[in-house]
Amino acid sequence: MRAINTILAATDFTARSDAVMARAAALARSLGCRVVLAHAVGRPKALAPRLRKSRRVPRTEEQASDALTQLAAAYPGLDISLHGVSGAPEKVIADLARQYSADLLIMGLHKPRAVLEVLRSTTMERITLDVPCPVLIAHDRNAPLPYRRVLGAITFAPASAEALRMAAIIAPGAELHAIHALQLPLSEKLPQAEPETCATMTEAKLLRSAFMRLDGVPDKLHLPEIVPGGVHEVLQFRIQELQPDLVVLGSHSGRDATSLGNYARDLMRDPPTDLLIAKPV
Repeated sequence: MRAINTILAATDFTARSDAVMARAAALARSLGCRVVLAHAVGRPKALAPRLRKSRRVPRTEEQASDALTQLAAAYPGLDISLHGVSGAPEKVIADLARQYSADLLIMGLHKPRAVLEVLRSTTMERITLDVPCPVLIAHDRNAPLPYRRVLGAITFAPASAEALRMAAIIAPGAELHAIHALQLPLSEKLPQAEPETCATMTEAKLLRSAFMRLDGVPDKLHLPEIVPGGVHEVLQFRIQELQPDLVVLGSHSGRDATSLGNYARDLMRDPPTDLLIAKPV
C-alpha cells in the first residue's frame, strides 16, 4: 500500500477552512509526512463584498505569507512549507499539487452559491478534478481524530477502490464499512419479486466479488452491503445508523473521467461528515 509523503492543505482563511490545518497536522504527525500549506490570493474585485472587507482574508501575497506563518506556528515540530500565491484557486492549488507530488489535498467547504451552482461547477469541484490526488474535505470541527468509523459509498468502480485505499491509510484504526445502493428495475420491485434473488442483485453480487479482488481494496474492509434503493436514501439511512466520522466515495462511476458524478457533486456541496473523494489511478 502506497504511503503518504506530502499533504497539501489549502485554506481561504474563512470559517469554512477552520478544520483544514488541524486535519493536516494530525495526519502529518501520525503518518510522518510533510505539509504544504497554501492560500490562493484572489483579486479584491473577485472577492465577495464581505470578504473584501474582512481583515481575516489576505488580499496580497505579503499578507498571505504573514497569515500562513501565523497559522503554521500553532503546529510546532512539523515540516511545513508555505505558499501564498496570486491566482485562481483551481490553478494555484493544482499547480502546487503537481509541483510537490501531493498524495492528498485537504480543503474546506466551498462558498455557497445556491443559484449559480445549478448552472456551473464550484471552485471546489474544479480543483477536485484538476489535482492528481485524492481530496479530503474537512469541515466537521467536532470530528474525532483519528477517525473511528469510515463509510464508503461505492459503485464497484476503480475510483471507489482508490477511495477506500486512501481511507485505510488516513484512518488505519477505524472500522471500514461500505455500502452500494442498487437501483432495481420496476419489474423487480413488484410485490411478488424476490429482491435477494433477482437478476440485478445477482449481478451486483458478482461485481462485488470482483471489486473485493481489486488492487488497493483494504483487507479489513467489511463485506460491502448491497441495499436496493436510491443512493441518497440508502446512504442517509446508513449514516444515521452507523454515525461515521468520514464518508468516502469515488469521483465518478467510471463513465466519464473528466467530470464528477452527480452524487459526488451533491455530497461535496453538502457533506454529512468529513468527505474523502478519489479518482481511479
